[in-house]
Amino acid sequence: TALFYLWVRSGFSKGSVAGALTFFPPDPPLYKFQRVGKDGDELPDADDEDNGDNNNVGGVEAGGEEKQKDGGDYYDDDDDDSDLGTFEIDTNSSHQTNNNRAQNNNNTDEDARQKKQRQKQRQQKLEAQQQQQREAASQDPIVAMTERSNKLRQRAKRRARIDSADAKNGVTYKFVPDLDVLGDLPSFHGTVHPVKIGPQKRTGTYVAALLYKLPPSECTPTTKTILYSHGNATDVGAMAGLQCLIAKNIKCHVLVYDYSGYGESGGVPMEKNTYRDVKMVYEWVVKNVTQHESNVILYGQSVGSGPSCYLASRRDNVGGLVLHSPFTSGMRVLTPSRALACLDIFPNIDRIKKVKCPVFIIHGKKDMEVVWEHGVALQAAVPEDCQTDPWWVPEKGHNDIVDGPMIVEYIQRLNRFVRSLDD
Repeated sequence: TALFYLWVRSGFSKGSVAGALTFFPPDPPLYKFQRVGKDGDELPDADDEDNGDNNNVGGVEAGGEEKQKDGGDYYDDDDDDSDLGTFEIDTNSSHQTNNNRAQNNNNTDEDARQKKQRQKQRQQKLEAQQQQQREAASQDPIVAMTERSNKLRQRAKRRARIDSADAKNGVTYKFVPDLDVLGDLPSFHGTVHPVKIGPQKRTGTYVAALLYKLPPSECTPTTKTILYSHGNATDVGAMAGLQCLIAKNIKCHVLVYDYSGYGESGGVPMEKNTYRDVKMVYEWVVKNVTQHESNVILYGQSVGSGPSCYLASRRDNVGGLVLHSPFTSGMRVLTPSRALACLDIFPNIDRIKKVKCPVFIIHGKKDMEVVWEHGVALQAAVPEDCQTDPWWVPEKGHNDIVDGPMIVEYIQRLNRFVRSLDD
C-alpha cells in the first residue's frame, strides 16, 4: 500500500519510488576530494548544504558555463531515456583532459591538529544528523521520503554549479579517505588518480572516480581495467582498501566511481542516472586508459550489478563481466510476485541473456539480503558460450565474501577469470 501511494503521489514516477527504496549513500561520505587550484594551493571545501546563490563557490569564481544546467530540472523526466541507447566511442579524442595529478595513496596523512579538528567536525555533523533522523522518524513515511528527495535535489543543483566551475577553472583533486573510520589502507605501488568525469551530456552531472593505475613498467597492451560499480550503502572511500588489493594482486588498473548523489558525485540517485553514470565512465576509461573495449572488465557488486548488466548487454566488445552478490531484478529482492512489476528496476535476468562476453558470478550461499537463488538464476540465464564456473561461497553472506582469510581465495579466483580472458 505504501509503495502504491508513493507511486501515485510522485506522479507515477517509477524512478522516485526506486530512489526512495534503493539508494542510501553514506552520510557523511567516507572520503573527500580536496580541491586544488592551478597554483597548487588547497581550496576551501565546497559546502553541498549551502543553498544560497553565492557566486563564489568554495574559493572558485563561478560564471558562464555552469549556469547552463543546474542539475535539477531533468530529474522529473525520468521516463525519457532517449540518451540511453547504444553509443559509439571515438578513441582518438577525449572529452576530459588528464590534468588531474596522480596522488600516491600514502600521502593522505595529516598532522595531529588537523586530524583532531576533522574528528570534532565529523562528530558535530553526526549529532546533527542523528537529531534529524529522530525528527524524521516521527513523521509520516511519505512526508519523510518527499523531504529526503527535495534535499537530494537541492544538493544536486549546488554540486552541479561547483563541479562546472571547478572544471572551468582547472581545479584538480587529492583523495582524502576518512582514516578515522576506515583505518589504515593497504599500500599500493602504483598511482591513485582522483578525477571528476563529465559533464554528462543530458544532466550536466560530474561523477567522482578513483583510478588505481599500475606503474608503466607493469603494463602490457592487454592489461585490463576493472570498472567497478559498488554496492548500495558504500562509496569509493569505503571501497579503497579492496580496490588497492585488486589492482596490486590482479595486476590490472581499477576504476571505481560513485553513482549520482553519492560521495563527491553530483546528481540524484536514480536508476536511470546509474545507467548514465556507467555509460559516461566507461567511455572515459576507453578513451583515457585502455584504448580498446576488450580490455575493460565490468564489475558489479549488489546494486552495481544493475548498471553493469545494462552496459554489458549493449556493448558487444566489452572484455568480461563479474557479478558479485547480484540480483535478478530490484523488485524480485522484495517479493517473487509480479504484481508490482510496473515498479521493477534493474532487470538483470532479462539483460544477462544478451551479453556477449565471459561472465563470472560470485554469490554467498548464506546471503540473507539477496538470496543465493538470484545468483543461480542469473548463471542459468547467461548464454552458454559466455558461461564460466561460478563461485558459490559457503558460509558467506551478502557483504562479507572478501572478509578475513577468504580474501585470498577471492583474489585467486578473480585472477583466474581475468587471465582466462586472454586465452
